[in-house]
Amino acid sequence: MSVLFGLLWPLERFNTGVLAVGRAIAVIALAIMVILILGQVFFRYALNDAPNWTEEGARFGMLWMTGLMAPLAYRMGGFVSIDMLERALPRIVAGILSLLLLLIAIWVLIIAWERGLNNHVDTLSGRGCSSSLRWPFGIEIGKCGAKFQNNYQYASLWVGINLLLLVNVELIIRQIIKIAGQGDRLNPLHSNDVQGAE
Repeated sequence: MSVLFGLLWPLERFNTGVLAVGRAIAVIALAIMVILILGQVFFRYALNDAPNWTEEGARFGMLWMTGLMAPLAYRMGGFVSIDMLERALPRIVAGILSLLLLLIAIWVLIIAWERGLNNHVDTLSGRGCSSSLRWPFGIEIGKCGAKFQNNYQYASLWVGINLLLLVNVELIIRQIIKIAGQGDRLNPLHSNDVQGAE
């Protein structure tokens, strides 16, 4: 059991730090997304024309917000779950069922990791150039010059999957510790400012 705690505590600290930074970036991405959408609506109705890059910029913010907040929500129990069966089962059986579901989730995440990298980030469309989103002040970076390369957007999926994998490994270790009857030694994951799904 001490080996599991030895694996859990550094992973727990790492996830806590990385997800806190991700949360801050996601909040900024959400604010940018809202500002761009409101600006687009204003310019469309006030001037009958909106800048063409605002829609793609808002999508960029939405993708990164989702990729960075999904792991935090998963860790805190913020995803919707149907747990009637788990609540009806004895503690050990319910714990084994939860562990089985976490193992299935890690299998799905490994497939998503490969697809996120090979079907989105490192593809022809991922290496392509944005149609309207440009670097500020005419800065030229990489083969697209002043335009954003699409894989800057698509990388949000792959980064989110990597973070979800780390969180899932942490949850698997925590579940094994709970099944072994040592759950009272675990630090709680839920905080007062993040509500879980009920």
